Amino acid sequence: MMNESKEYAAGLKLSRRLAALADWVPEGARFADIGTDHALLPVYLAAIGRIPFAVAGDVHAGPAEAARRQVEAAGLSGVVSVRLGDGLSVLSPGEVDTVCIAGMGGSLMVRLLEAAGPRLQGVRTLILSPHVAEDQVRRWLVDRQYALEDERLLAEDGETYTLMRAVYVADAAEAAARNDRLYDEALLTPRCPDVPRELLLAMGPLLLREAGETFRAKWRAELAKREKILAQLRLGQSAGAEEKARAWEEESRRIEEVLSCTQEGRPLSN
Repeated sequence: MMNESKEYAAGLKLSRRLAALADWVPEGARFADIGTDHALLPVYLAAIGRIPFAVAGDVHAGPAEAARRQVEAAGLSGVVSVRLGDGLSVLSPGEVDTVCIAGMGGSLMVRLLEAAGPRLQGVRTLILSPHVAEDQVRRWLVDRQYALEDERLLAEDGETYTLMRAVYVADAAEAAARNDRLYDEALLTPRCPDVPRELLLAMGPLLLREAGETFRAKWRAELAKREKILAQLRLGQSAGAEEKARAWEEESRRIEEVLSCTQEGRPLSN
């Protein structure tokens, strides 16, 4: 049966994003894929023998049924448990040690993580890929004693995806110290001015240390979007609109300042 599963895995076509997420799953992990869709990720990992157990959860009946069919076709029903439910509600406390959530906005991701409560007990590794509001995810990680181990940007099919891997730090003082170092406002000196913590949360402290062309392209596109929003705000007549426009202009200026002092191939970390 294991050889058949490996043959099945060989026939699976993972996107570059899913393949990158799979690479971050620790060997031997008890794994949960939340919002699993067709369960490609857990089926692949189980089929190649990377993981001994997985939960594939989805809130929608259609994708959950498709996941169940995929698991059965791979001969992995004894390894991958497909469950219908919202977020991490499909888990029991202590059941898994690694959780992946990808393909949704950061605010929804934070809601699911916050609602998990005791179901996050024993979860040491979080592998996350929010498509917007990345700052909310990074802030939640800091507040819940998780520290980023890795971040990367991946461009595929005209989209740029943000991938994050974070680990739980059991000692609160150590977690705070690690995150203070990670979000040090002077991390880009002497080439760049101090970067406010809010901007570090938005842009990604590890991404900023490398700041390659994909990073700069992502933020040039973000600045273009912000300019359109600013144009609308400038048309507003209320004091609130003017104040918001000034705040956005200042933040855009700081983003441009950071981008201007990054150069491809020259990491910014000390």
